[in-house]
Amino acid sequence: MVPRDSYSEQIISGFKYNPIVSLIGARQVGKTTLMNLYVKNRKHLWLDGQNPETGQLFEHFSTIERFLEININPDIDGFLVIDEFQYINDISLFLKLLVDKHKKLKILCSGSSSLNILRHVEESLAGRIRLIPVYPLSFDEFVLFQNKELHEALNKCTYNDDITRLFPQISNLLNEYLLYGGMPKIALALKHNDKEALLDDIRQTYLLKDVRQYIKNQDFIAFNKLLKLLSSQIGNLLNINEISRTIQLPYKSCEEYIALLEQMFIIKLVSPFSTNARKEISKMKKLYFYDIGLRNSIYNSFNDIDIRVDNGQLFENFVFLQLLKNYSPDQIRYYRTKDGTEIDFILLEKNNVPVPIVVKYKEFEKHKNLRAISELQKLIDLHSAFIINKNLIQKTDSQHYIQPFLLSRGLPDRINPETS
Repeated sequence: MVPRDSYSEQIISGFKYNPIVSLIGARQVGKTTLMNLYVKNRKHLWLDGQNPETGQLFEHFSTIERFLEININPDIDGFLVIDEFQYINDISLFLKLLVDKHKKLKILCSGSSSLNILRHVEESLAGRIRLIPVYPLSFDEFVLFQNKELHEALNKCTYNDDITRLFPQISNLLNEYLLYGGMPKIALALKHNDKEALLDDIRQTYLLKDVRQYIKNQDFIAFNKLLKLLSSQIGNLLNINEISRTIQLPYKSCEEYIALLEQMFIIKLVSPFSTNARKEISKMKKLYFYDIGLRNSIYNSFNDIDIRVDNGQLFENFVFLQLLKNYSPDQIRYYRTKDGTEIDFILLEKNNVPVPIVVKYKEFEKHKNLRAISELQKLIDLHSAFIINKNLIQKTDSQHYIQPFLLSRGLPDRINPETS
């Protein structure tokens, strides 16, 4: 098992202040492995929330309490681990009663849907639980899975290094990530055919089985059309009216199913950043997928990245996922106006200072100031802006061209070369 240290640190931090820590995220992102690594050398009891026998244990508080006394110790001093805890009826109430009565008990659990988790947390577990979102592998973690020596070398690099020249193999790894995404099991598979088959298994299990339980039977064909349509919309404004007409599904149902996909960690919607509401093009959100490989499976294309018409969209989605490693979703916005000014991402740093990020899937011969950034700079004070591209590393007073390979660690501090 390859460690993902940032998540281990978050779990440790979570237990300093809360008796319950829950990892939430899509299936196959590595939640179970992270829990295994954490409790490996600790006294613990492991339960599977999808096992009907586990559900029976939680039908009465006295039953689960006695079960813990027998299987952990009489003082109930240790860790209770529950995988996919959202399947257990009234689980939040039972967890609240357990940690309130047994102060030495720590509970580590996982869930692959926020549909019920967040509502139960607000109602029953507020002040007792730390929720940790778990995403597919960042590119930094992906490199670690593929090539530990290269990963160690990259850790010594800065944004001033021309990584494509120093490590030519890095471009091939990026191309693989753009095709097959960051699910740990997929990253460890050696053959492309195996990767595609595994992604199809995840798509069938997660989207056509788990999600289906929330879809009306009469809407299932339209829902499949919705999935396919959304997979072509990476980086685009999400026009629900247009989608509703295209797949012939009522607007309200489209809205509900899109919200469902977001709550199940399949897609993420990004809100607009506004400097002037009158010039704003709309309140519509932009769409990204949490895993590029799953998106490509839904889209039904694993063609070579260089010949794809959607390679720019995949690269933009990739940048979004790397930003998620260090910034919360609420800090990531986009900017677009009626007069055509468009910036892929606006990152809201501390005190909501906006940092524009433009994504270009191409190679540049030389630096040029981008009009969109210059136009925004006329409206607000920008300390720095970044153009993320495949090869160029150059900077001026306000615009900084950087390569994408170190994004998992965060953007450079402003554009100061000493802190890059």
